[in-house]
Amino acid sequence: MRRFLIALALPLILAACTAEPVWAPDEAVARAVYRSPEPPSITLFTMVNNRSNAGAHSALMVNASQRVIFDPAGSWWHRTAPERNDVHYGITPLMLDFFIDYHARETYHVVMQTVEVSPETAERALRLIEQNGAVPKAMCGQSISSVLRQVPGFESIPRSFGPKVIMRGFGQIPGVKTRKIYDDDPDDHKTMLGQDTLPAPRLEAQPATAG
Repeated sequence: MRRFLIALALPLILAACTAEPVWAPDEAVARAVYRSPEPPSITLFTMVNNRSNAGAHSALMVNASQRVIFDPAGSWWHRTAPERNDVHYGITPLMLDFFIDYHARETYHVVMQTVEVSPETAERALRLIEQNGAVPKAMCGQSISSVLRQVPGFESIPRSFGPKVIMRGFGQIPGVKTRKIYDDDPDDHKTMLGQDTLPAPRLEAQPATAG
């Protein structure tokens, strides 16, 4: 009986550990390229539960020769931000607002930590997330910490599955700037996936070290 139950559960376990590869066409990615006028930087997003204060999800924005968001095992998408294995291209200011607003809601807030880096460091981070591949569910923290530890200046980031553990480590990087984003939107964000126009989220400057 025990072997029978294990045999039934095994496909479910394997399914949970399987990534969902997505590969947008070359022309879509080329058309979406956005080059931000802001200095090269790496930004860590941490989604925090407003009730339990637990970390729920991690994502990474890299502003290099183009600006992209690495959202491992994430659910956000937009038709004008083509995706390749969890890397979303074309992160214009509007797309960034959409991404933040999708995650900040009545049950979660977003901690946004940014460190300015050299162009070479930003390009290194961009290459790493592009080469990472699709990430299985519940592995966002592991993939984010693994990528960051390979970037010059971020080797001290702890290897962890926990978004808040990574957030605290990122908060120790010299020059980090931290913001917290709150929103009172309803928890069901399925309608946000068809975003056309949205008000800009509320940004609150915070001390450099996040708790």
